[in-house]
Amino acid sequence: MIKVGETALGVGDILRLVGEATYEWRLNDDRLSWSPHAAAVFGVTDLAPLETGSGFARHVDAGGGVSRLDAVTKSSQRDGGEGVPYEAQYAFRRADGTTTWIEDTGRWFAGADGKPARACGVVRSIDARHEREQELQWLAKFDPLTGELNRTSIIEILSKTLDDTIRFRGSCGFLLVAIDHLGNLNDSYGFEVTENVIAEVGKRLRARVRGKDFFGRISGNKFAVVLTSCTPDELTVAAERLLAGVRDEPIATSAGSVAVTITIGGITAPRHASTLNEVLSRSQDALTAARDKRRGSFAAYRPSVERDALRKESLRATDEIIAALNDRRIALAFEPVVEARSCDIAFYECLIRAHREDGTPLNAADIIPAAERLGLVRMLDHRVLELVVGEPQLSTSVNVSPASAIDPAWWNALGAMLRANPGVGERLIVEITETAAIQDVDDARGFVTRVKDLGCRIAIDDFGAGHTSFRNLRRLGVDIVKIDGAFVQDIVRSEDDRAFVHTMIDLAHRLRIQAVAEWVQDEAAAALLRDWGCDYMQGAFTGLASGDRPWLAGGGSKAAV
Repeated sequence: MIKVGETALGVGDILRLVGEATYEWRLNDDRLSWSPHAAAVFGVTDLAPLETGSGFARHVDAGGGVSRLDAVTKSSQRDGGEGVPYEAQYAFRRADGTTTWIEDTGRWFAGADGKPARACGVVRSIDARHEREQELQWLAKFDPLTGELNRTSIIEILSKTLDDTIRFRGSCGFLLVAIDHLGNLNDSYGFEVTENVIAEVGKRLRARVRGKDFFGRISGNKFAVVLTSCTPDELTVAAERLLAGVRDEPIATSAGSVAVTITIGGITAPRHASTLNEVLSRSQDALTAARDKRRGSFAAYRPSVERDALRKESLRATDEIIAALNDRRIALAFEPVVEARSCDIAFYECLIRAHREDGTPLNAADIIPAAERLGLVRMLDHRVLELVVGEPQLSTSVNVSPASAIDPAWWNALGAMLRANPGVGERLIVEITETAAIQDVDDARGFVTRVKDLGCRIAIDDFGAGHTSFRNLRRLGVDIVKIDGAFVQDIVRSEDDRAFVHTMIDLAHRLRIQAVAEWVQDEAAAALLRDWGCDYMQGAFTGLASGDRPWLAGGGSKAAV
């Protein structure tokens, strides 16, 4: 007996409280004996039909699990004297047709012949747990919003379909379907309406997919269709059917009717792809091509020598950039920026240089565009920042990519480095491109403020390329504008360029901003710039970038002009 408070509980009471019942099953006469309250576990009023193993078995549906009868009589284990454990889960069917899921655990004991002679165990209802397990199994295969196959399931089906197609020398297809402008829908109508649109698009697409094909949701705004037997012509027909199914009728939502279109990229395999990765990546290429052509259209994958070459070049560039970073083969070159009237060096612009393992240089003009395209530019910016801070006595400007400008990690690194190296901030000019600055003027203003708070000056590079308005230039509050060299290099010969550069210099001075002219080619151009009051110059006339450090030797106050 166990005492709970002032009440003594027997084993039967405890079993009742926890919703369990025990049994003993003698296989020689098939007698099945139950503890009290077993009827409550099974949800029945009469235990008489359950007092034999065979009678009980008639109420059991293993449902993909294992029944007690199978667990005991089909066991391959041998009883060494302490019994053999077993566990079973099954659905118990009541006389009224309803069911409850049962967990049945116990041990069976062998008779003289070594076969099971007696089994003892415990049963309990696990309806809530079974329901949750079923839900998890469903979620593992299906998308909860649309009820369609999820990404994992559809990719498994695609992989098997592709293997079968190649084995039997057939042709299959894959369509990647994207809902257009879903972000705009979310901004305009809210998350609930967006989900309503996704679910309805899923229904419309499902209604137009052939019975032998497979359909699922592969990501937020994308669905996928695996066409098990499909020629290139049939791929186009299937895509057009899906386009029309979504486009031809607005979708009713709580915010009113919403017009929605989809864009589709497709591929036939193995004609244009023989591996799973090729199908997925090339269908994305086709989707991108369709978007570039027109939203709401379809494009089938077509081989492209240029695209394949770019992809190979991207892989090569990624390897080279990562290797150069890891091996510390990123270095700086210093281009002098001089005072226009005296040609004294005011500061140096730091430019990135990188070398391969064999010492040959990487093309500097390709490094930054490739890094921006591949998402590696922030790593380069961080390394350049480390190198700049490590240069004593250097007054310099350094370019910062738009990706780094909004990266908290870059800001944390800059702040930490400047705090650890007092005096560097007042010698540092941070450059951002004009194009990046005008994409979001408010963000750019925040960037400028943060740079100045750290004690640095800030410059807009390539000024004139992005057509910044006078009002935005004033709002940004920068210290320096660097006039795009494309306008400066021909000012001696081009009246239009002379007018533009002169105006930019005058505008900068009216806003109390210093001006730097880039790509200054010769003395004639320098003379014009001096006459217009330009503050600084850089380019072939004043000296190109090199790895030399003249400031360390106390020389180099004048540019080699």
